[in-house]
Formats: sequence, structure tokens, C-alpha cells
Amino acid sequence: MTKERLELGRKGEDIATRFLKKTGYKIIERNFKCRLGEIDLIAFEKGVLIFIEIKTRTSYSFVPPQLSVNRIKQKKIINSALSYLVQKRITDIDCRFDIITITFPTDLKKGEKVTHIKDAFRV
Repeated sequence: MTKERLELGRKGEDIATRFLKKTGYKIIERNFKCRLGEIDLIAFEKGVLIFIEIKTRTSYSFVPPQLSVNRIKQKKIINSALSYLVQKRITDIDCRFDIITITFPTDLKKGEKVTHIKDAFRV
């Protein structure tokens, strides 16, 4: 992955974190990694543990960012979430999988568009 793409992704994660905190979510963990994959953000809101995939794009991308979270990616996220629950010994809690998309205008200087897709996919 190029330095520019890593930087864009990191910027998107920062924006998503601020967005979620403003709307009452408690961020539990960022960039959880295990041998099965990675989860961008793990948050808690109203008794629900939420595993969040963040997709950041510039407006010149031709495909909506959420479409890149295909079945293969969903399976990796689900397996990583199960690993997280086992590692942390968390049982008997409602969980859900969200996607947050951040789209920047082509020049990256104007405001970004944040879209929160709750319950984007299921186990």
C-alpha cells in the first residue's frame, strides 16, 4: 500500500473516531489485529458492542466505498470479531457490524462526507 493511501486511511479513521465520539459512542479499541484480520474500530453504544469497518475514498473513486466490504471482507471481520470476544472473554452481549464511509473531494481541501451504515451486515 502506498504512503498516500495509508495516510488517507489514517485520516479517515481519525474522522470516524471523532464522528462516533460526538454521537455518543465510546471507543473501546482502534486497529485491533489478530491472525485472522483487523478491525478498524470497536465501540460501545447503548449496550451494544460494535465492530466498525472504515472505508475512505476520494471523490474520483468510481465505486462507492461500502461496496468494497464484500463477503470475503465481511467474513474476515466477523472472524476477527469472534477472536476479539474470545480474547477479552466477552460473552452474552449484543454485537453489530457497521461501516463508516468517508469521501473527500478530489482536492482534499473541502469538507469530507461521512456516512454511517449501521448493522451493515450480519453473521
